Amino acid sequence: MKRSLQLLLIAFLFTPSLSAEDLVTTVPTEAAGMTQLFNGEDLTGWDGDPRLWSVKDGVIYGETTPENVAKGNTFLIWKGGTLKDFELRLSFQCNATNNSGIQYRSKHITDDSAKNDWVVRGYQHEVRNEEIFPNVSSFIYDEGGSRGRICMVGEQAVWTLDGKTVVRDDLISENEFKDLMKVDDWNEVVIIAKGNHIQHYLNGRLVLDFTDEHSEKKLLEGVLALQLHAGKPMWTKFRDIRIRDLK
Repeated sequence: MKRSLQLLLIAFLFTPSLSAEDLVTTVPTEAAGMTQLFNGEDLTGWDGDPRLWSVKDGVIYGETTPENVAKGNTFLIWKGGTLKDFELRLSFQCNATNNSGIQYRSKHITDDSAKNDWVVRGYQHEVRNEEIFPNVSSFIYDEGGSRGRICMVGEQAVWTLDGKTVVRDDLISENEFKDLMKVDDWNEVVIIAKGNHIQHYLNGRLVLDFTDEHSEKKLLEGVLALQLHAGKPMWTKFRDIRIRDLK
């Protein structure tokens, strides 16, 4: 009974008074003066496996091949500092043989558990070249953690010590996502994180809204990184990476 009452209270506190149709689901206008994190020429300010990461045609290009495999998931890590409250904007493109990701508020792992020198754990914005739920871009994954797929596309969710509560799951439907997602093309991501509240936007549309109330597992600061996933050979591209501090 205690858990049921807690979940009902969470749903009440985090359910907006507006209907799903009335929610502001369009991305905020980009503010002037955002800081560019990639110079378009080389990987200055970033660190990753030089066998796998490069700059091609003005974009960050990561690729694994049968000859150059990833020894576990590996990342290109931004060395310019840690992210706390922020607005991040960038575009991605990838192929469908594997998946990629955008790590934020994460930790660079350098102990004996790391399979390579560029292991990162924490919140991940999933990157995929797919349009069929649930295996699509933009859900939050707990890379290297215990919570798995923390918040799915379409969800407004809250996570406490008692687990996950889905307040609503209708922020975007599968058919709407198919119209939104540009398979085999460039897609624009916006991630806004303020305190324990996180929102993901894809191509101008709000696709998830997450509040992390887990006192032991929520992440309030950490590194930014881009993922190459272990397994099948793949490639991924990133461009126009820019950020604004919201503190």
